Amino acid sequence: MSADDHVRDLAGRAGFSVEWTDQSGKAQTVRPDTLRRLLKTIGLPAESEGDIRSSTETLDAHARAPSDFVTARLGEPFTVDARPMSQALLVREDGESFDVTLGVGDDGRAQMRPILEPGYHRLEVGDRVITVAVAPRRGVSIVDVAGARRMWGLAAQVYGLTRSGDGGVGDMGGVAALALAAAHSGADAVALSPLHAGFSADPHHFGPYSPSSRLFLNPLHADPDFLFGEDRVREAIRVSDAEDARAEAERAALIDWPAAARAKLSSLRTLYDSFRAVELQEASPGRLAADFAAFRADGGALLEEHARFETLHGARFGADHRQWSWRSWPEALRDPNSAEVAAFAAEHADVVGFHLFLQWLADRSFGAAQKLARDAGMAIGLISDLAVGMDAGGSHAWSRQEDVLVGLSVGSPPDLFNPNGQAWGLATFSPMALKARAYAPFLATLRACMKNAGGVRIDHAMGLARLWMVPEGASAKEGAYLSYPVDDMLRLIALESLRNNAVVVGEDLGTVPDGFRERLADAGVAGMRVLQFEKDEAHFFPPYYYPADALAMTTTHDLPTMAGWWTGADIALRAAIAGQQSGETAENDLGSRAQDRIDLWRAFTEAGAADGEPPAPERPALAVDAAVRFLSETPSKLVLLPLEDALGVTDQPNLPGTLDEHPNWRRRLPAPASDLLNDEAALGRLRSLNRRRHT
Repeated sequence: MSADDHVRDLAGRAGFSVEWTDQSGKAQTVRPDTLRRLLKTIGLPAESEGDIRSSTETLDAHARAPSDFVTARLGEPFTVDARPMSQALLVREDGESFDVTLGVGDDGRAQMRPILEPGYHRLEVGDRVITVAVAPRRGVSIVDVAGARRMWGLAAQVYGLTRSGDGGVGDMGGVAALALAAAHSGADAVALSPLHAGFSADPHHFGPYSPSSRLFLNPLHADPDFLFGEDRVREAIRVSDAEDARAEAERAALIDWPAAARAKLSSLRTLYDSFRAVELQEASPGRLAADFAAFRADGGALLEEHARFETLHGARFGADHRQWSWRSWPEALRDPNSAEVAAFAAEHADVVGFHLFLQWLADRSFGAAQKLARDAGMAIGLISDLAVGMDAGGSHAWSRQEDVLVGLSVGSPPDLFNPNGQAWGLATFSPMALKARAYAPFLATLRACMKNAGGVRIDHAMGLARLWMVPEGASAKEGAYLSYPVDDMLRLIALESLRNNAVVVGEDLGTVPDGFRERLADAGVAGMRVLQFEKDEAHFFPPYYYPADALAMTTTHDLPTMAGWWTGADIALRAAIAGQQSGETAENDLGSRAQDRIDLWRAFTEAGAADGEPPAPERPALAVDAAVRFLSETPSKLVLLPLEDALGVTDQPNLPGTLDEHPNWRRRLPAPASDLLNDEAALGRLRSLNRRRHT
């Protein structure tokens, strides 16, 4: 074998796909030098024969290490790392224990008999303890929740919701108001944009899909009224001298994230000082103090480390903007377990406590909004959104460095829409670390997203099977697919779905590996069907084409709204921004769109959702109405209508590939969340959806 062959072999063993098939069906091969760079980043150097030998030994040792964590499906036998015919003790999660004898599987390895109760059980074999995660055959699905009904819901960008007192950034008070109005109109769900924790010290970094941590929440979306009441919160705003700044932010059509964050955090700091001076000084802890203490105890080390990171980040970045990432901090501060970090946290305990307080507010207001939604009659309530990764300079990557592939960026390979590929600047979990740590990072992330919600949408769900990984600083073309333990992860999703009574939606748009959608469905994870994509070269698919166990939508946050698509506003926008046409011209796009409008209107009329001739591009409201009626005819057990389409808005929330050229993640909706659905056009669209509940 040549040196390059040895590199390819090592890369394959490490989980990288040396060969892959592009969107056009053409086979592609990853260059050896790209593989060397990828391997070096994950700690498996391959520059020399000695490197390859050492890295191979590392992989061999990892493969030989007995696993103390195994996933299985309810009622099916499974293999464990032990001697066949060994005596073992099964201790179920409920405390019941049973003596068992391990059998012999077809491959000669030890096999455990089927377990009939889902949960995290313990198998004791000699002096070893093996955790067995037994998953149901499928998680709680939208089909299970809906029963004989066909449900509908809304999708909302949380930051854009408005209410009096929100300080210029949408919060859980606005979510609760929208949920109550939607429930009154017959909705069963409100899907939310990601609520993950950002960087309090740098509100310029506000993209919801590039968080500091997915384990915690963005405190700018907290509504302290739920805990402290309007009067006390209003007093804190007054004392903090933030009234004018907050009022100005609330009047703006676009969010000024830095200004709004300063005013909001200032008033929350004053509220914390009041809480610390009153509730935390009581001889006998009252309700709020006791709840705060319980929250802090439940959060454990992960919560404490996040608060420490926020405090450190504020100090380092505040003093030197070149120290935005923890990787540029002094060496001792890069280690979350160092004596220097502990000393810093002790010296700044007040600020650490403030960040703990912020997380408490965010968590409890999220939970309160979900309770209101369910109490109002929603079958699901709030659906959270799980981003595909986290910023490598953020809290999670700092506090759990061994879990995260720092130095590699998640992205996508070159395709018809992005011939140069994409690198999103996001880090994610190491598949080797997931297995070594009994999937603790993945489980913690799932539980964080399910804790206060009735469901979770997993962004870029293909990442459960494979992710395109690119070394930092390299072209997105210089990447490769890295495989993930999809069977284990889907079983854990099904188990956590059951335990949290939460439905799961997988964003499966774009290039999907063969059989992947079927694997999602088998685990009870709903796929997505977006109207704009459901077509072949000549036709948009009819309503009956949409599966019952998939989520149906008119559009997503990264696509044009229905009104924007019909008018061609998205084409004009891309044409005005250099580099956005991906080899096409605006004239070509407009010509294709004209034909697409004809084809889509034909699908609408054939489905009975419209009649007559297609409306002119400048009359998009009729097309929006027809799109909603069309989706209401689908068998899909859940249709989600983005608020932008409920209101007939032209502008989309995000234009991928842009930074300042388009006001991504900044638009505030024109009416208070409680009143949004009173718009006559919106009421008509909701009536169309509501009819599907009973047919």
